[in-house]
Amino acid sequence: MTNNFAAIILGGTGQVGSATVTELLAIPACREVIMITRKPVAPQPRIRNIVLDTAGSDFADRTITLAREVLGQGPASAISCVGVGSGSMRWTEEELKRLELGVVGAFARGCRSAGIAHFCLLSAVGSTARSRFKYVRVMGMKEDTVRAIGFPRLAIFRPGIIVGNAHTPAYAGWFGSLIPGKFGNIDQQILGRSIAAEVAIHSSERGEVILENAAMKSLAAELRR
Repeated sequence: MTNNFAAIILGGTGQVGSATVTELLAIPACREVIMITRKPVAPQPRIRNIVLDTAGSDFADRTITLAREVLGQGPASAISCVGVGSGSMRWTEEELKRLELGVVGAFARGCRSAGIAHFCLLSAVGSTARSRFKYVRVMGMKEDTVRAIGFPRLAIFRPGIIVGNAHTPAYAGWFGSLIPGKFGNIDQQILGRSIAAEVAIHSSERGEVILENAAMKSLAAELRR
């Protein structure tokens, strides 16, 4: 396990992001979680809140400055848990692209330019830029955008139906329980724990890894409390 590591997270106030932050803070070796938000969040131990205009033209540059400072204190990983949630159907494709490609892409480019080698990306099951479904297609484009930046270690998380999430209706969780494999249910806390485990245990490894439900559950189990 990496000692004295930090994590810079975008989307840390969302459902999956909050679960990820909780799981990171439960690891004694995590020295700090740096949350980039558009509005201030309540102070918490070992959390540093940086308020930035994620839509600003200088977002990538400001991310570079922040990431260099964090790396100067020890090992650091970057995490994007950005997601639209249940409202994605109401978003146009261009709106989704501005968030998922524009904001997440700027964050990833800033982190890589600063020297961060490890990036965790929340995506969705079945994501491919060739999909005829808008959301899945944009998620695939997001993966391709981050992939092209060239992180030595890129972990892509593709959950199925996320249960324990305020955006997931009860009927969807029931339906997901009937579906085996990658399209079925995964608990939000397990998803967050798997991201934390990737940061704590595998950040120094190389290559791209795509994690679906079974792999995320297995990864989460690597964290022994």
